[in-house]
Amino acid sequence: MSLVAISLVAVSPVAVSPVAVSLAAMSLAAISLAPLLDAAPAIPLHAVAAMTAFVLGVVQFAAPKGTLPHRAIGAIWVALMAIVAISSFWIHQLRLVGPWSPIHLLSIFTLVMLPLAVWKAHTHQVASHRRIMIYLFSGALVIAGLFTLLPGRIMHAVLFGT
Repeated sequence: MSLVAISLVAVSPVAVSPVAVSLAAMSLAAISLAPLLDAAPAIPLHAVAAMTAFVLGVVQFAAPKGTLPHRAIGAIWVALMAIVAISSFWIHQLRLVGPWSPIHLLSIFTLVMLPLAVWKAHTHQVASHRRIMIYLFSGALVIAGLFTLLPGRIMHAVLFGT
């Protein structure tokens, strides 16, 4: 049993099956940042900005709205999403029309919708602001992020090995 598996059993408040512990240890062992760090510079920038935006987005959904922290975290989130969208124009792993793919249309959409969502918040159109932000979070981060986990993609190699 590996050190990770032993520590999982040691800190678990309930009995954990050996199979679950072994699976957890195997999945942790499979994670390697090497494919991400070996990629072109735009790819790690894109991935780190997207993962950070995902975490901050979850915080935003859970936290009180309209407060100073909500606005500050929101500004950081918007900047991160702009980095995610802009950096995608230097990523060309999927090529359907020349160097471009449908994901680049999502990037253009994101770059148009981000300032619109900010403007909606500043003009107190809260329902529109909320709807746009939820669409951006779910579409540009969650759904697009799930596609990065397909076999042959860099994030699949990071999380699951080759």
